[in-house]
Amino acid sequence: MRMILSFAALFLSVILLQLSTGGVGPLDALSGITLGFDKEQIGLLGSAHFLGFFIGCWWTPRLMGSIGHSRAFAACTSLGAMGLLGHTLTEDPHLWALMRIASGVCVAGCYTVVEAWLNAKVTNENRGRTMGLYRIVDMGASLGAQLIIAVLPPAAYLSYNLLAIVCCAALLPLTLTKASQPETPNAPRLRPRLAWRCSPLAVAGVIVAALSSASFRMVGPIYGQEVGLAVDQIAFFLAAFVLGGAMAQYPMGWLADKFDRRWVLIWLSAAAVISCLATMATSGMGTLGVMLAAGFFGFTTFPIFSVSAAHANDFATSEERVELSAALMFFFALGAIAAPYVASSLIENYGPPALFAFVACGHLLLIGFGLTRMQARPAPELEERTRYVYAPRTSFTIGRLLKRSRERK
Repeated sequence: MRMILSFAALFLSVILLQLSTGGVGPLDALSGITLGFDKEQIGLLGSAHFLGFFIGCWWTPRLMGSIGHSRAFAACTSLGAMGLLGHTLTEDPHLWALMRIASGVCVAGCYTVVEAWLNAKVTNENRGRTMGLYRIVDMGASLGAQLIIAVLPPAAYLSYNLLAIVCCAALLPLTLTKASQPETPNAPRLRPRLAWRCSPLAVAGVIVAALSSASFRMVGPIYGQEVGLAVDQIAFFLAAFVLGGAMAQYPMGWLADKFDRRWVLIWLSAAAVISCLATMATSGMGTLGVMLAAGFFGFTTFPIFSVSAAHANDFATSEERVELSAALMFFFALGAIAAPYVASSLIENYGPPALFAFVACGHLLLIGFGLTRMQARPAPELEERTRYVYAPRTSFTIGRLLKRSRERK
């Protein structure tokens, strides 16, 4: 209980941040439909968010070094609030894209501060419990962010103002805490070649993971609207994806620790292709079928990032793991920037099923590449592997928190 209370301010800030900035993605998609944006413009909003996310991941560690944790968190949160409020001033999709860049910077920046603070305060005795609680808080708030759009009217002054208020409220727990600020860590070097050297398959895996999750979360509302879901049903459709991903973590982690992780990735991708086909097949089979298909899609696609990261860490030294985590996040961000715009363009030209056809093609390529890589070198022995760890896609500095959790068995 003492451990929970000591991190209460950080966790409360994460919940409020996720509810506000996590809710703006589906709300923007529904608002764009209401305002008559074309599908490519709606996809551009999702891509702009991840461009801001990449900027925030790179910039915030340096900002913390200049002004400290609390001020960096306040600066990033202010950008997020301004981006939300700016939506009410114009109906130009390109200006909305600029505002989504601000919200992306906010998400990455605030998570960078929180994770740096957590890493400085946890001890070897409470690290496992703290990370477990952090995962529950983050996943639970992400689930709530998808559901919140069920009660927020699209393209409404009220909706964006409420999200802005929640975003501003995220400032209070962290800035009012009496806990002393930790020393600012050095920013990890960004070395994309390190990830490729450790595991080309892991790089391909995180890009396909980005293609799957970014396309679904940012463009999924368009698909839901096209197949006849109401706004509140779209909220549950997106939440089913997150819930399916959460449910997959333990069984996929067990499999990744027991078997060759390359085979786990290949079979996960094969299941993802089946889930894409199932989602397309159930689009006309009623709400329940669509919801179950979304949950199955999340179950098969969400763990791919963590399995890929675990596979890459098997070939890295302990000193390389923080920079390896940042490098994998770099490739994830690149995939996430491109995916929403491409997916929305495909829906515009070929209809709703094109979203899942696009994702399925990505997983088919990953299967082929995985089979090719299995001929390149043997898998590490079981006793030489790192532990499977659920890896949140939050910042370039998450590797510091996860480093000790990945100690060899």
